[in-house]
Amino acid sequence: MTHSAVSEIGGRLAGAFRLSAAPLAICGSEEAPADAVPLPSVHRCIAVAMYRMATGRTDAPAFYLGEEANAGCCPGGLAHMGLAGRSEDIRWFVSTGRSDVRGGAAEYLKADPALVGACFERAGPVTPPGRYLVIRPCLSVLGDTPVRSICLFGTAEAVRNIAALVHFDRPDPFSPVLAPWGPACATFVSYPAGMAAGAPRDAAFMGPTDPTVNHALPPEVLAIGIPVTVARRMVENLDASFVVRRPRVAFPERGRNL
Repeated sequence: MTHSAVSEIGGRLAGAFRLSAAPLAICGSEEAPADAVPLPSVHRCIAVAMYRMATGRTDAPAFYLGEEANAGCCPGGLAHMGLAGRSEDIRWFVSTGRSDVRGGAAEYLKADPALVGACFERAGPVTPPGRYLVIRPCLSVLGDTPVRSICLFGTAEAVRNIAALVHFDRPDPFSPVLAPWGPACATFVSYPAGMAAGAPRDAAFMGPTDPTVNHALPPEVLAIGIPVTVARRMVENLDASFVVRRPRVAFPERGRNL
């Protein structure tokens, strides 16, 4: 995709859905971009760093991660980006805990460790999009950068509308928009970018269903990761859809009686 196309996709979707946060592009690169900083220099959590970028809470114009550029990043996030192996201990930490794993600390996100393992197996191996994973605002994407997906942050109302536009040209009422299990960084990056082998290639991923990032995301905020081919189709459908033709339905005036 060209620079203008990626910029237009981000700009059109941000304008149509009244987003205050900048749309982010998920890219791959064989070289660390000159204008980028290592992601952990902003925050150890990939999802938190992305939210800070989208909302202007960091001056960094772009982030990158790679096997040689990951010091200080969450180990689980690195595994979900395909940049590190997944420790067997994570099955216990994410579920019920075990006394010899992190002192018994646990997140209680799954009923038992076998379920965690089963979810990881279905997600499949994760392949980075290049030597470096690069995340930057859509507006700053260069013409030869391979963009895999975009991530949008918005209010619940905005993301509901975005999900409705994903459905606009689809016959299946169930699969176009998914709320997957997994860390927020998988929902924002590796699932929509097609990095996880088991992730559907033509679906948008809404969430996160990861309460461990609730401390960093305002309670009214949702995100949606969208493969770039899907996002392009959404822009092509905008003028024919409810978003343009019935904007007061998409964004009703408040204060009226319900």
